[in-house]
Amino acid sequence: MPAIASAVQRARLTYLSDEKFISLRDAIRQVRHEKVPGDFVEYGIALGGSAIYIASELDDDRHFHGYDVFGMIPSPTQRDDDKSKARYENIRSGGSKGIGGDTYYGYQADLFDKVSASFTDFGVPVDGERIAFHKGLFEDTVHFHPKSRVALAHLDCDWHDPVKFCLERTIEVLSPGGLMILDDFNDYGGCRTATDQFLASHTDCRLVRTLPHAVIQRS
Repeated sequence: MPAIASAVQRARLTYLSDEKFISLRDAIRQVRHEKVPGDFVEYGIALGGSAIYIASELDDDRHFHGYDVFGMIPSPTQRDDDKSKARYENIRSGGSKGIGGDTYYGYQADLFDKVSASFTDFGVPVDGERIAFHKGLFEDTVHFHPKSRVALAHLDCDWHDPVKFCLERTIEVLSPGGLMILDDFNDYGGCRTATDQFLASHTDCRLVRTLPHAVIQRS
């Protein structure tokens, strides 16, 4: 277990389990070992814990890009399952509890500033260059230059439509050997459906594991 991952857990900045952090660590090690070119990205930053860990693992000339609304997450759609809709209704109604009894992150008006401060506290300041945030809906903020390259993407965006959008946008710039990690594959039906549909239409990608989360690799 990476030390910084344990530290963000203690600071109540992440929902990720030890098993997911270890899998994330192994994915980063893999793209490094195989010399896969490109940046690291995360869709769905929440309190910033997993993003802080990913940013701490930057090497060479890689950059980190984090995408989030930094507020209340958008609602699921008819393409999502009942579990997703019930979860969102609990959030929308103000009933969601935060980690360790804290205020749920989606209810915090100054979330962007708090997450930025946490990055600084952990030695990975958001400078807009090596480490950059993109605030807003994914469809408004995820725009890669055609010459951009991504080596690893962590998708933690829950519902069908954002997962589908981020998969399709990332594959345009994902390097051969690059990895996409689906945090909610085993938690929400919409995420799993979007992932299965994506794999069915992209024969150059394969599902390399499904536990503790799904990992897709581009050939």
